[in-house]
Parts: sequence; C-alpha cells; structure tokens
Amino acid sequence: MKKISVIFLASLFVGCVNTKPKEKPATNADKEFVMVDAKVKVYHKDDTRSYKDYKPFKTRTVEFLPGYKVPKNKEETSKYGGDLSKQTGAATGFFHVKKIGDRWWGIDPLGYQYFNIALNSINTGKSERTRAAFTKKFQTKENWINQTLSMLQDNGFNSAGSWSDVDAIVEVNKTLEKPFPYTVNWNFMSSYGRKRGGTHQQPGHTGYPNDAIFVFDPNFETFCDTHAKKLLQYKDDPNLFGHFSDNEMPFKFKALDNYLSLPTDDYGYKAAANWLKEQGITKKEITNDHRELFMAVVADKYFSIISKAIKKYDPNHMYIGSRFYAKEKNHEAFMKTAGKYLDIISNNYYNYWTPDAEQMRYWEKWSGKPFIVTEYYTKGEDSGMGNTSGAGWIVRTQEDRGLFYQNYNLALLESKNCVGWHYFKYQDNDPTAKGVDPSNIDANKGIVSNEYEVWEPMMKKMEALNNNVYSLISYFDNNKK
Repeated sequence: MKKISVIFLASLFVGCVNTKPKEKPATNADKEFVMVDAKVKVYHKDDTRSYKDYKPFKTRTVEFLPGYKVPKNKEETSKYGGDLSKQTGAATGFFHVKKIGDRWWGIDPLGYQYFNIALNSINTGKSERTRAAFTKKFQTKENWINQTLSMLQDNGFNSAGSWSDVDAIVEVNKTLEKPFPYTVNWNFMSSYGRKRGGTHQQPGHTGYPNDAIFVFDPNFETFCDTHAKKLLQYKDDPNLFGHFSDNEMPFKFKALDNYLSLPTDDYGYKAAANWLKEQGITKKEITNDHRELFMAVVADKYFSIISKAIKKYDPNHMYIGSRFYAKEKNHEAFMKTAGKYLDIISNNYYNYWTPDAEQMRYWEKWSGKPFIVTEYYTKGEDSGMGNTSGAGWIVRTQEDRGLFYQNYNLALLESKNCVGWHYFKYQDNDPTAKGVDPSNIDANKGIVSNEYEVWEPMMKKMEALNNNVYSLISYFDNNKK
C-alpha cells in the first residue's frame, strides 16, 4: 500500500565555509500539507463515466495548520451543539442564522453560535445481509439509534442530514440529555411528479421530461399547500434544524429551450412561449441573457410557491433549499432569486478536492444568504468494494478518506459563509441490496460498513476536526490573510 508523502519546507543554507552544515531534524512545524492520492470521476458527453488514474493532491490537515494548537480539553457545547462561550444570538427556541461581523453563524435554540455538522442517511440497511448484521449487533431499533447517536456525538456530529430515520430520532430525543438535531426532506416536486405522472429515476435524483420541472402546472400550488400540512407535526420541535423541499432539481441554464421543446399543450411549454411573447422575441432570437433570466423565472415560481406553503404551516423553522447539484449555483440571477425565499442555500458539491474560495464568496454575495454543503464523500479502495457507482473521489485508504474530510472542511470553515456540512453518508452501499438508486450500488461511502462497523482510521480524522470546529473558526478569524 502506498504511503502518504509529506511535503517539507526545506531550509536553504548559505555559508562561506566549505564544510556542509548538518541538516535540521524535521518536525511537524516544518510541514505544510500532506499529499493524498485520489482518482476523480470524469463525466463524458455520451453520458458514460470513468475514473482517471491516481493523482496526488495537496491536503491540509488540522495537525499542520501554522500556529494552531489543538485545545487540551474538548469544546463545551450547549445541549444542541452550540458554542457555550458565545451566546450572541437571540434565544428564539428554534434554529436560525445570523451574520455577525463578516461571518455567518447558525444560532441554536438557546442563542449560542452553532455550526451544523451532519451525516446523511442515518438509517438501517434493507437487504437480508444488513438486517442480519443489525440483529446480531443491536437486536432492536431502540438500541441501534441510541448507540449510533452516542457514537456520532462523541465524534463531533451534531445533526442528521437528509434521508435519516426521523421518526427514530424524534422518539429518542425525548430521552436524551443532549438531543440530536435533524432535517427533513419533503420532496415537494418529486411527490407531485409521481402523482401527476411523467417522472423517471435518474442516478441520485428524480428525472423530469426534458429536465423541465412541473412548476407551471396550475395544480402544483394546490398540491404544495396540501403536502405542507405534514409539517405541522414538527412545527414546535426545537430539535428540527430545517426543511429541504427537494433533492437535486434540474435547474438548467437551457431551461427555456427545454420547456419550448415540450409538447405544445404542456403547461410548461405554454409558460415559456408566453414569456417569449412578453420579451418580444422569437425562438431564433433567444440569447444566453434570456436563458439566464428564464432560469430565474423558474426559480421564482418554484421557491415562492413552496416557501409560502412551508411558512404557512411551520413559521418556526428554516427553509434550507433543494440541494443544488449542478451549475445553477454559479448563475447570479438564479441565486439572487433563490436567496429571496431561502434561509440557507444548500449545495451538493462534488469534484472539488478543495472547495473553491471564489465560488463560495459569490454564492453568498448573490443570494445574500449563507450556505451548507449537503453532499460530498470519498470512497476507499481498501474497503474491497467496487466503488463504481456514485460520484465522489476514490482514495487508497480509510485514513485518506479522513484526510480528505479535513482538507475539504477546513476550506469551508475558512470561507466565513458556510454554516454547516452534511457528509454522505452513514452506511456503505450494499451490493446485495435490490431495487436501489443506481448511484448507490457498490460504493464505500459510509462511515460504517454493511456490518455496522465504524471505519476507525477515517473516523479518527473526522473527530479531530469536528470536536474542534469552534476553535478552528476562531483560528481562521484571527489569522486573516
């Protein structure tokens, strides 16, 4: 197995004597970063995918941050995971966000500054193999959820992301001294699409005809109002961090072209055709400026309808978006429109070993809101799994997965506009499972195996970051470039 190589800051010696000076012994203070080998996924024009060969990537770690000293004692947090040393927000009884100085913060229900560190898909496996492993290790759902949340809290996680077992978390929170915050994904558009007809399964998300969502259907608003009544059961729960409306919607730059390619009796086609008339142009006169504007039209229709429904039935909790996954988050008009209705921008952010600082600045500048990264992961070759499905990087070892986690999230902490991250996910894909999403077939995405065993080398690196997140934020804020 190839070892991780470390870059040293070499000292240059200049002298007038002919004798060669002795080299100074290397210490951790001499290191800038480690090099981690990784394979990146390539998306081809014919819709096929492949991985490039291993390539070394510069990787920052907590250990090598210049001048940073890990606190001797574990950071003290509120019952919700907020920083007990900083109660600068209003104690509203519910999570919210606030910009303090030049940094965005989550604020927990007690008013403490809070950073959301979540894990997606905290639930049990459905295959025969994972059910057998569950019975052997936990016996009951109650034992599983108690042991799992305790393990996550010990390692610095303070929230559940999308597709988690919300019912089990809500129930166990009634007995926990430190409850576990959670999120809910309501699938407004995909649920409407299943009822209406016309959707199909794509890897990782629901597909729509021509990538044109049904936002212009006259029945969509009525559906959303009815669907949002389900939120009433969570309306008064302080442990709820916020609501997602959908996952990975196709907010495409060529949405105008896509809608105009629908059958002429489709509501989406009619809306796009009427918009062209209002602009006083024909199809042949469409420019990229028009495409930018129509992206915002689609966004306004979608977010205004759903935000109205969410706030009607649950005015207490945040609307945290629909988990943008493609290039929509890099279009100014679209992001400005989304920011009118969202409390937090949620982005699934793949194919970046280190998040791009300029992109992150623009997300906040355009939307006027903070963001959370709601999906990202690496897959370890030493897991023995195929790792062909899904996105994410392939690395050699579980320790490399943990090093990636540190490098990626240090950039998020440094950005000042990020208020959380949601790692994907709790358990590895099970190759024996049937009828699963094609993006979740055979990959080492989880922090636990199919036998519910924690990938310890990875978790050790995760814990070293998670449990020091507030001191790391202070480090970045006090060491401005």
